[in-house]
Amino acid sequence: MKLSFLMGTALAAVLATGVVAQELKFAPGEDAKFNWKSFEDFKAAHGDLKGQSLTLFGPWRGEDEVLFNSVLAYFNAATGINGKYSSSENYEQQIVIDTQAGSPPNIAIIPQPGLLADLSAKGFLTPLGEETQDWVKTNYGSGEDWIKYGTYKGKDGKEAYFGFPFKADFKSMVWYVPENFEEAGYEVPKTMEDLFKLSDQIVEDGGVPWCIGLGSGGATGWPATDWVEDLMLRQQSPETYDKWVSNEIKFDDPAVVGAIEEFGKFAKNDKYVSGGAAAVATTDFRDSPKGLFDIPPKCYLHHQASFVPSFFPPDKELGVDADFFYMPTYASKPELGTPVLGAGTFFAVTKDSPAAKAFIEFLKTPIAHEVWMAQASFLTPYKGVKPEAYANDVLRKQGELLTTATTFRFDASDQMPGKIGAGAFWTGMIDFVGGKDAKTAAGEIQKAWDGLK
Repeated sequence: MKLSFLMGTALAAVLATGVVAQELKFAPGEDAKFNWKSFEDFKAAHGDLKGQSLTLFGPWRGEDEVLFNSVLAYFNAATGINGKYSSSENYEQQIVIDTQAGSPPNIAIIPQPGLLADLSAKGFLTPLGEETQDWVKTNYGSGEDWIKYGTYKGKDGKEAYFGFPFKADFKSMVWYVPENFEEAGYEVPKTMEDLFKLSDQIVEDGGVPWCIGLGSGGATGWPATDWVEDLMLRQQSPETYDKWVSNEIKFDDPAVVGAIEEFGKFAKNDKYVSGGAAAVATTDFRDSPKGLFDIPPKCYLHHQASFVPSFFPPDKELGVDADFFYMPTYASKPELGTPVLGAGTFFAVTKDSPAAKAFIEFLKTPIAHEVWMAQASFLTPYKGVKPEAYANDVLRKQGELLTTATTFRFDASDQMPGKIGAGAFWTGMIDFVGGKDAKTAAGEIQKAWDGLK
């Protein structure tokens, strides 16, 4: 995406300080959907850092790199700091190499809690302090959960807060075509019980409720892990979920087997799935949602994360031709609230400096989030942003669900050992949809985990 240069009075004042001109996507002060006061207040507090440099290294490439640089431009303009972002195709390996070699960036952008834990344990991260921890707790939806994913033991064995959460991903969603629902007289279900009733009604009406595809080349099976994780959060407490992630509760425990069996009620029911249950394992996850848009529709519902519109037909407009609803909870389990399954990225200080400290403070401003929100593919749990800054209603609805969720949990498989979360769990789910019962499939996954010891 090419950035357009917009010059306003406020921007001219910033450039008058001698900072090298950078393109700002939105002229400060010109659009009321942004919290420009937060930008001006930050500039007043940190505008005396001219000439300092800041290096940031992260996983964002392509369009995401362009979008993040559009955010970084406001930090540079406000402070006079020369902040530069870079990435690498092998980012996660490279950041470990750079920190071990003593040549880290000032800021590392980390997409996995496990990598945060590893770097902190080796003493490569600077704690962000209790003040920042308290800020996140107060200002983020499910703030304590986000703190949990940024808190790890340092080299001294003491826990500290190392990771500031920024860009979030949302997975607890079911996609549908509003026009199909309207023509058939269907309503968006509010509970899991209603979701099953809707699925049964679609079958009774001669249709097929679900498109489910687990195919993904060498990663075949991973979409099923999202299903099981979402269902775990709707059947069990967050504490039980966490114990499952850490293997305190085993895969063949009734709590986990129950979630797998619940997934089977959708995926192993020939009447529920487009192509029948036999097609679930072989249908590519990228092709699976296309059945929503066939005439007549091959299916009415598709469970997948916020990225999946990338695989919708290009002429479909989000919020009009396609929309989503929150993966509902069970009316019989109100005590579990409204959990959200997702992921996110964290900013960590790997080489401390006044510029690095200023950047962490910048992340506490609404404008640091709103600039990306207004463009594409960005969600934030920050309650202080203006929801109207989101680029479309679909993103806005996801953002509101993030800020109001009672529980936020990271994808479980991403936190498990690689041979389990990106191995035995995947293949176990393929075996399950292929005919094995849940307890047997779960037992084989657990056997693989036990074999790691």
